Amino acid sequence: MEEERLSRRKRKARKKLEITARKFTYRGKTLEELQSMSIEELLPFLPARARRTLRRGLTREQEKLLRDIIEADPDEVVKTHRRDMIILPQFVGKTIGVHNGKEFLPVKIQPEMIGHYLGEFALTRKRVKHSGPGVGATRSSKYMPLK
Repeated sequence: MEEERLSRRKRKARKKLEITARKFTYRGKTLEELQSMSIEELLPFLPARARRTLRRGLTREQEKLLRDIIEADPDEVVKTHRRDMIILPQFVGKTIGVHNGKEFLPVKIQPEMIGHYLGEFALTRKRVKHSGPGVGATRSSKYMPLK
């Protein structure tokens, strides 16, 4: 009985050790396979909007950004105003400063971001933080409940 209990514990411990980090795949392809593909080979794996945009071709500014990001070191931040650039597998691991209308927000590209736009990760509006009434408030609006 006691030997059986120990073996159960050992089996549970072995199961815990067998759990390892999952390898990233994007629609059945590993990151290395995606990075070795050209843009034309990558098209069938991307969402429809990204496919359509890339089939039409990149603009001059987007092509320049693509070259700059590929040539940049992983620790270098590449600043851009091109929020409409689609994240490609070559961008993974790089940091891109995306302009939100006021400042450049650093966006570290993760494999899960492939196929999305850069602008999705640099929000243009701040969250509203309400506080007390302002300087020109009337007497009735200055009342603040103590709750």
